[in-house]
Amino acid sequence: MSARIDGKVVIVKRATRLDDLIARYNTIGQARFYIEHLGSSFDDYEAEHATYYKSLATVRAALSAFAKVHVLDRAFLPNYVFAPDELVVVIGQDGLVANTLKYLDGQLTLGVNPDPGRWDGVLLPFDTSNAAEAVLEANAGRRPVKQVTLGLASLQNGQRLLAVNDFFIGHRSHASARYAISYADRTERQSSSGIIVSTGLGSSGWLKSVLSGASGIVNAVGGGKLKIAQKKPTPWDADYLTFSVREPFPSRTTGTDLVFGKVGADRPFAVTSLMGERGVIFSDGIENDFLEFNSGTTVRISIAEAKGRLVV
Repeated sequence: MSARIDGKVVIVKRATRLDDLIARYNTIGQARFYIEHLGSSFDDYEAEHATYYKSLATVRAALSAFAKVHVLDRAFLPNYVFAPDELVVVIGQDGLVANTLKYLDGQLTLGVNPDPGRWDGVLLPFDTSNAAEAVLEANAGRRPVKQVTLGLASLQNGQRLLAVNDFFIGHRSHASARYAISYADRTERQSSSGIIVSTGLGSSGWLKSVLSGASGIVNAVGGGKLKIAQKKPTPWDADYLTFSVREPFPSRTTGTDLVFGKVGADRPFAVTSLMGERGVIFSDGIENDFLEFNSGTTVRISIAEAKGRLVV
């Protein structure tokens, strides 16, 4: 390719399941022994690992032909400062794309599916055969870009957390979360399994599971054929978030009225913790990157000013 890109291309990669096993058991031989001792096949771990790193090497070589390339491991995302003109290429899965977007500030992002036979890749429209061409076209402004709305969780002490897919607000374990929820000019004390707040992008994930479970329970109890689902997918750039309370428990001191709704500029949403310890807020399924949410702490959920920009 004769064209070149002035800015740097950052490739974000992740550890494979085999990488995690080797880190835990020190050698591939010990990892194999552990898996096979449990009666499972080690071949799938090796095949996934080999395919992933082959795809990574292929994309890196193709991009290096016309750009400066830096490979960044997922573990270093929180500490890496992205330059405004850097273009980001994420070697999937979908969750890695979502996790990466939280640390960007408007940089163009491309998701590459390293193993189309294994991963569907809703956020991975490209593969090793067309990733380089897509990068060149995106850099030249010749590829469509989808705006992605992010959620923002803000505590009264100034701590903040972004979400590309969803927030979880609740107890760290399976114990009941206790809190006061404020929404639509009403406040209610609740005891539940926690609250999910989803973005438009995340509405096809955890929120979809919540709705599917709700319809199944209603049908089993009432003998009907109710199917709870959104009439159409929530746009990725929707100007609202959706909250859902999981398994709210009615009692003399806790209610179950404020369990589902939209959060936006005209529909503020806040939760105050009533938990003495182990209350947490985390986003996009990353449990080790959390805000403590214990007694007296109030979180306000809103639309973030920052937007993700996904090349499609």
